[in-house]
Amino acid sequence: MFELHPAFPPTSEAVGDLALCHVRLQADARYAWLVLIPRIAGAREIEDLAGNDRAALMEEIVRAGEAVRAVAAALGRPVEKLNVGALGNITPQLHIHVVGRRPDDAAWPGPVWGAGAAEAYTPAQLAIAIATARTALSLP
Repeated sequence: MFELHPAFPPTSEAVGDLALCHVRLQADARYAWLVLIPRIAGAREIEDLAGNDRAALMEEIVRAGEAVRAVAAALGRPVEKLNVGALGNITPQLHIHVVGRRPDDAAWPGPVWGAGAAEAYTPAQLAIAIATARTALSLP
């Protein structure tokens, strides 16, 4: 049975569920950033997924990229580059980061991990980001 690793809720907000993945908005207003977590019990690596689930994951990554672009545009910070990564060094549960980047962001051109402290969304920004991501992903 799939269970969300406890590290996710303190650092992200639930957006909804796609066919394969649970989707979360990373709680760092410096970046438009979604996290996809395949709802497959025990999955730690992409290779742990069956072939059809790997294909579904790729499609959901593409959809998440579109949603990240929509969130960034809605917040007035259009994305110039998408970064996609599945690291899992700290949180072992398989998850994929889809991060919208811009040359003027806090970490450019380096990675977002470890680049300063996360900045909280205002309540209004958070509502816009979640609603926009849900709309872009066709979620209720």
